[in-house]
Amino acid sequence: MAPIIEARHITKTFGRGKEQVVAVDAVSFAIQEGEILCLVGESGCGKSTTGRMIAGLLPPTAGEILFEGRPISQMAPEEYRRYRHAVQIIHQDPYASLNPVQTVQQILVTPLLRHRKVDGPSGARKRALELLEIVDLTPPEDFLNKYPHQLSGGQRQRVSVARALTVEPRFIVADEAVSMVDVSIRVSLLNMLTRLKEEFHVTFLFITHDLALAKYFAWHGRITVMYLGRIVEDGPTPRVIQDPRHPYTQALLSAVPEADPELTRRKRRMELRSADIPSLLALPSGCTFHPRCPYFVEGECDVNVPPLEPISEGGRVACPVRKSEPIQLLA
Repeated sequence: MAPIIEARHITKTFGRGKEQVVAVDAVSFAIQEGEILCLVGESGCGKSTTGRMIAGLLPPTAGEILFEGRPISQMAPEEYRRYRHAVQIIHQDPYASLNPVQTVQQILVTPLLRHRKVDGPSGARKRALELLEIVDLTPPEDFLNKYPHQLSGGQRQRVSVARALTVEPRFIVADEAVSMVDVSIRVSLLNMLTRLKEEFHVTFLFITHDLALAKYFAWHGRITVMYLGRIVEDGPTPRVIQDPRHPYTQALLSAVPEADPELTRRKRRMELRSADIPSLLALPSGCTFHPRCPYFVEGECDVNVPPLEPISEGGRVACPVRKSEPIQLLA
């Protein structure tokens, strides 16, 4: 069976003429129906741009995105409409993604009526109440007539999820969906998304800069790590978390705080050669991580662009220097 979503060497550049910035560089991955794929990396690595291309909000400059084995660029209008209904996005900022002059009822009812998911205004209101129940905004009658500014950040994000569910999606791009809400309610939002996956069979591309969140949400899924527009490592979540093979993945994991004091004392901190992230306007030659990498090999890392190659333990790694040697996070 074809993956529900597949990216084949997708590239996105911005700018004109010589002022070209490559935000995403030949990224490839496939997501099976019912799976969770976490796209992880620092701010500016291209993960949100990748998510927007998958959701159909940005066209790739090069490469192809496939939905159920069909390139979306070759779809007929009705087929493309079905894809756009099936693939929805939850944006990062719940304060900017909702129309401030619309009530919650208007936000939810408009797509229901526009796409003929219900019969008339009464059916739309009934469905809006059901959607608010699904996202744990109860009693739902208390929220229908409220405006976004009357809601907390977590409540706004739940309304955003409810809006995405209006067209009965099969695939959701969750772009930093919990990063702008209080830490105390992040877990409840992640649990809600997990319930949506199980009850409604929704597939997720979960975008985050926090490997701890990726570990919690996608322990039975996969993690793909991006750096400056390229994938540097991917694989099953337990393998990536417990046995990272790329130095950048190790650097991300070494920055994750541990709840267990004993683990905190034993955890080896990774010392980078540089804390500065290179500019997209002047990317380093060879492996773009080499100016910061503690395992840098002159004449190899600064010359050759490492290919993303499979490893026997599962997944792919773009690092010929370290791919054959496990990296231990604990001393």
